[in-house]
Amino acid sequence: MTSRDTTHFLARPDIYDALPRPLRERLDVIAFGAIQWPWLLHSLWGGRKADKAALLHRLDLADDALPHLGSWKADTRFLTHIVDAIEMLRPATVVELGCGASSLVIAKALAMHGSGRLISYDQHQDFVAATGQWLASQGATADLRHAPLGPPPGDWPGLWYQLADLPTDIGLLVIDGPPWALHPLVRGAAESLFPRLAPGAMILLDDAARIGERLVAKRWRARWPDIDFTYDRRGAKGTLIGRTA
Repeated sequence: MTSRDTTHFLARPDIYDALPRPLRERLDVIAFGAIQWPWLLHSLWGGRKADKAALLHRLDLADDALPHLGSWKADTRFLTHIVDAIEMLRPATVVELGCGASSLVIAKALAMHGSGRLISYDQHQDFVAATGQWLASQGATADLRHAPLGPPPGDWPGLWYQLADLPTDIGLLVIDGPPWALHPLVRGAAESLFPRLAPGAMILLDDAARIGERLVAKRWRARWPDIDFTYDRRGAKGTLIGRTA
C-alpha cells in the first residue's frame, strides 16, 4: 500500500494489531526487525530526483504526479522495472498486489504500450477508493479491488489477500504487499498465483534486498525451477525478477 500522500513510518496499528496472528509470528516480526533495520531505513529513500523526473517524462506525467516517493512507497528503480516490463512484454493482464503509486505507473504504461488491463488488490478498502480517485485525476483507469486479509495459502506465515475472480493469463505480476509487519515472509504466498502466469510472463517483487524477501526468493527458486529468478540490487530496495519459460 502506497499513497499519494506521505506514508506513516509505522504500519496502521488499528488494522494489524487487531488481526489474529500466532505469538510466534509476532515474535518473528520483532526478531527480523532487529536484524534488518539497516535495510528498512535505506528503503525509506525513494530514489534520485533525476530518475524520478525521467520516469515522469517517459510516462507523460506532470512533475507533481508522483509526490512523496520514499517512506514505504515503491522507489524509482522498481517503478522503472515495471515500465520496462510493460514496454517489452505488452502484457494483456497485469495483476498487482498492493496498490498505490505503482498502480498509476502501470496504468499509464499500459495505455502507452498496448491495451492491457490492470487488476490491483489491496487490503484497505478506503485506500482502494482513494487510489481510484488519484488515477482518475491523472486520466488513468484500472480495476482496483478490495481484498481483505485472511488465512494464507500453503505453508506461508502471516495473513494473505483473500483474492477473487483472478485471471488465468497474468502477463506481469507485481508484488508490493502485504507489508512485512504481518510477517517477514508474508509475500511468499504470492506463489499461489504462479500457476496463473502466461507463457513468457514476468514477476516483479519489491523490497527484495530485505532478509525476509531473500528467504522467500530462495524458497521460490527451489519450488519453481522452471522460473528464472534474478536479483537486481540497484535502487533503494532491490528487485527480484522472475521470468517464466
